Amino acid sequence: MSLCGSVSALSLRCGFRHGNSDMMNFMSFRGSESMGHPLTIPTKTRPRKASHPLQVVCLDYPRPELEDTVNFLEASYLSSSFRVSPRPTKPLKIIIAGAGLAGLSTAKYLADAGHKPLLLEARDVLGGKVAAWKDEDGDWYETGLHIFFGAYPNIQNLFGELGINDRLQWKEHSMIFAMPNKPGEFSRFDFPEVLPAPINGIWAILKNNEMLTWPEKVKFAIGLLPAILGGQAYVEAQDGITVKEWMRKQGIPDRVTTEVFIAMSKALNFINPDELSMQCILIALNRFLQEKHGSKMAFLDGNPPERLCMPIVDHIRSLGGEVKLNSRIQKIELNSDATVKNFLLTNGEVIEGDVFVFATPVDILKLLLPESWKEIPYFKKLEKLVGVPVINVHIWFDRKLKNTSDHLLFSRSPLLSVYADMSVTCKEYYNPNQSMLELVFAPAEEWISCSDSEIIDATMKELAKLFPDEISADHSKAKILKYHIVKTPRSVYKTVPNCEPCRPLQRSPVEGFYLAGDYTKQKYLASMEGAVLSGKFCAQAIVQDYELLVARGEGTLAEASIW
Repeated sequence: MSLCGSVSALSLRCGFRHGNSDMMNFMSFRGSESMGHPLTIPTKTRPRKASHPLQVVCLDYPRPELEDTVNFLEASYLSSSFRVSPRPTKPLKIIIAGAGLAGLSTAKYLADAGHKPLLLEARDVLGGKVAAWKDEDGDWYETGLHIFFGAYPNIQNLFGELGINDRLQWKEHSMIFAMPNKPGEFSRFDFPEVLPAPINGIWAILKNNEMLTWPEKVKFAIGLLPAILGGQAYVEAQDGITVKEWMRKQGIPDRVTTEVFIAMSKALNFINPDELSMQCILIALNRFLQEKHGSKMAFLDGNPPERLCMPIVDHIRSLGGEVKLNSRIQKIELNSDATVKNFLLTNGEVIEGDVFVFATPVDILKLLLPESWKEIPYFKKLEKLVGVPVINVHIWFDRKLKNTSDHLLFSRSPLLSVYADMSVTCKEYYNPNQSMLELVFAPAEEWISCSDSEIIDATMKELAKLFPDEISADHSKAKILKYHIVKTPRSVYKTVPNCEPCRPLQRSPVEGFYLAGDYTKQKYLASMEGAVLSGKFCAQAIVQDYELLVARGEGTLAEASIW
């Protein structure tokens, strides 16, 4: 998971069932088939297993009041602009590559504006970095552990527009950290509901005396003053320095980085503070501290393809758009003026349109860039943007673990980032008798090529520290019934220093070609919120360019340079 939301590129999936000698051979790139077809994903969820003696009882918290925040209102206004824009006399056929949240968002808002998007997904599953799969037992396993924050205004608007607000399970307004020096114990930051922002966040920090001492809190507060007083300009200026470097520059003790910001850095971008740009941390802190419910978390109530992506697809199709799976792009073919002629699929099908959008991860875009585009500065700068590897681990145990919570937990482990007992936090995955832990294994650079058994062994050693009375590294306590591992060699772009100038605007210098994705310019960086906002910005650029695009399609414009 990324605190800003996880979004993946190519994912490798593997699984193993204890008590069965057969390995489930999932170590292959998902969706290698090349035949395109209309979307046929089922929308029914599996019935509860008969062995469960109890019914689901969810003690979730009410949806927080988000509608009066400035960011929510801005997001709502942008959404409404598509619905109220003048209907096009000639709707554009817009070809969009990639059915992750960026591509789905682009298609949704273009359909709202009266255009006809055709969304092409290479794999056989929706969602991109929020994709999930169902195993032979009917259990789901996901690309990442996804958290929806109150500080995600475009995501929150999207849920409302689709009429699915009730699919978010809001949790207590807290952040819970494991205590490595006290195995099995946790430390909490509790945000009082009665206090406004940023007082509720300051109170949560001041009341926690287990992770930071008072002198450390004071030095940290003093170190943050320039960011508080300097505003957005100061935040943006910190792109060139790592979290660790910034902390030392501000005179903040290293122990603050160790106790708090290793966990936060791994949750935000799957890397450690000695690599992560400080701009990323400051943006997150600003969102969380400036909005009363900004850091409040919600889990989706089931698997993302059915519970989130399918409602978007249904909306697109209801307005005349199309979505096709198993439609992998082999080549971007060009006209003589270096504009896009068509997308050539691996099955030989040629896809033509008025406008073309690439909403894939940046690494896939770079692989398919036409040679004649590669030296254009807009595209050349993309070389700096590289996806970070991450591994998502799911383990089903033979018993209900007690030392857990109905919440996201920060492991503070050197190998693990965050985790949750999904049998407690998520309605669809609910099981009163057995726990299913979903864990983010990060940083994963040195582990991405390891076998699934090696990853499980390393994970169990870390879990033995988090559950000392219930889990042991030698499996002598809680037994593993089965597990699934999803490897994403290139996930969200690695937010290292000096990346910000390389992030492209959604409107490219090539007429009729646009980009969407969390790596493109928007203020929420590498996150689900960033992906959705990038799609809205991409759709906005196309709507703004409508007259130009129609004229270009009719051949009435003179040939223009792509530079």
